[in-house]
Amino acid sequence: MHGVCYHVPVLFDESLNGLDIQTSGIYVDLTFGGGGHARGILERLGSMGKLYAFDQDADTEANIPADSRFVFVRSNFRYLLNFMRYHGVSQVDGILADLGVSSHHFDDATRGFSFRFDSLLDMRMNNRAGKTAADILNTGSEETLATAFYLYGELKVARKLAARIVEARAASPIRTATDLLQIVRPFAGRVNDKKFLAQVFQALRIHVNDEMQTLREMLNQALHILKPGGRMVVITYHSLEDRMVKNFFRTGNFDGESQSDFFGNRSAPFLPVNSKVITPSPEEIETNPRARSAKLRIAEKKQYYEPKKTIA
Repeated sequence: MHGVCYHVPVLFDESLNGLDIQTSGIYVDLTFGGGGHARGILERLGSMGKLYAFDQDADTEANIPADSRFVFVRSNFRYLLNFMRYHGVSQVDGILADLGVSSHHFDDATRGFSFRFDSLLDMRMNNRAGKTAADILNTGSEETLATAFYLYGELKVARKLAARIVEARAASPIRTATDLLQIVRPFAGRVNDKKFLAQVFQALRIHVNDEMQTLREMLNQALHILKPGGRMVVITYHSLEDRMVKNFFRTGNFDGESQSDFFGNRSAPFLPVNSKVITPSPEEIETNPRARSAKLRIAEKKQYYEPKKTIA
């Protein structure tokens, strides 16, 4: 497999072991990227196994392996169910999602994901469609911007930040990372300058790509297509997505409220495979700093669980 340079997958062995791969099983890698996890799954599959891999980013297509067991889906994973139906698949044995942004995205100055480069503010995972970060900064309402910074960046100065951006763009459009840094840096304080800037860029990226709603839709669909006894493996990198995955695995919904049947039995769809969240070893973090905030959750769909027909 060749192509552009991508990150070494975080928690590689732990996530593949969590899938409990059956040699003739059908698996889905929802975040193909550089193909690291996909390679690992294919190595464990037999000749009758099948792997479907999703990615909406055109750059990832350079990493597609020449393997008859592999099917690449050029799409956002929020369309999981539609595309699996299109390929004639009604149930799968396992689903893997590594929700982190690849180092390829952060290191590619043309994509606008990082404040390390004076690049145009794009931030779209699918750079063939949708509004860029610059579009949103220049046209979004003050309320929209404040909400994004507060919800997705967990920034206490979200309202002040949004007001300053609206004021600044009236004088001159915000096009590059440098333009944005000049506006937001005064709010950073002296101690955690980089952390603050990372939160600002994270908030914009999540908003541009509608990441939280996309994750919600994917999890609901994954529950429908996963076989009873099938495994779901998710690696998260920030508290917002981790909370959503944790609640969904524990209760089958996103507010974390347990539901019970007539007899008082909890009707959660999953059984936890790992009793506590799996995090990278100090050795892995040392060699791969991207792993620092990673959390791995593994769940198995209950044998008797029948999901409702409607998908929220």
